[in-house]
Amino acid sequence: MSCFTFLKVTMVIFNLLIFICGAVLLGVGIWVSVDGASFLKIFGTVSASAMQFVNVGYFLIAAGCVLVVLGFLGCYGAHKESKCILLTFFSILLIIFIAEIAAAVVALVYTSLAETLLSSLVVSVIREDYGKQSDITQVWNSTMEGLHCCGFNNYTDFEGSPFYQTYNSFPSYCCANETTSCSKEEASQSEVKGCFRQLLYEIHTNAAVVGGVAAGFAALELAAMAVSMYLYCKQDKV
Repeated sequence: MSCFTFLKVTMVIFNLLIFICGAVLLGVGIWVSVDGASFLKIFGTVSASAMQFVNVGYFLIAAGCVLVVLGFLGCYGAHKESKCILLTFFSILLIIFIAEIAAAVVALVYTSLAETLLSSLVVSVIREDYGKQSDITQVWNSTMEGLHCCGFNNYTDFEGSPFYQTYNSFPSYCCANETTSCSKEEASQSEVKGCFRQLLYEIHTNAAVVGGVAAGFAALELAAMAVSMYLYCKQDKV
């Protein structure tokens, strides 16, 4: 088997797996968007932490669509030896790779700006829906329980929320001893951190794992781009 044939077969198999993974993500994304409550019951805090900062359903649908398109282009382009499709595959992957690097740089350099923007969005949701919308309440309870945190910034995020207006107290997670009734005085004296800061702490604590996963994805993307460009350049020589 020649090098060209080997890489072609590898490209087809690899992108077929990408296509299948994309289809699974797409299906899960639709499921989450339609019935998020059952998704939370199954995955608990694993999904709840992320759902505070992005709409997981739409995120999974978008990611699934991208992977399905990439998988199809890579698989079909390699199988049919189409230079046009291979070049399209390479271009899309390159754009995604550059966007990931840009996002990482922005996240590292402008963390405080990201916190401010997220805070304005998330806190408003808490004050409008926590204690009224069961899904939002369940998501926040799972997050605060899993990360041992309170609100996005701190306990003050819940002031004026339907929960506070009903019980005249804060969620039990905002007090260090997690009492059933958490008064403003008890919450202010506790040292429970906001969930955004706690999430950043968890990421920094597991920086090696996060960095390893990111490096692995980057390596796969670079390898896929290299193989697709090799097959593209070899078309006229085969």
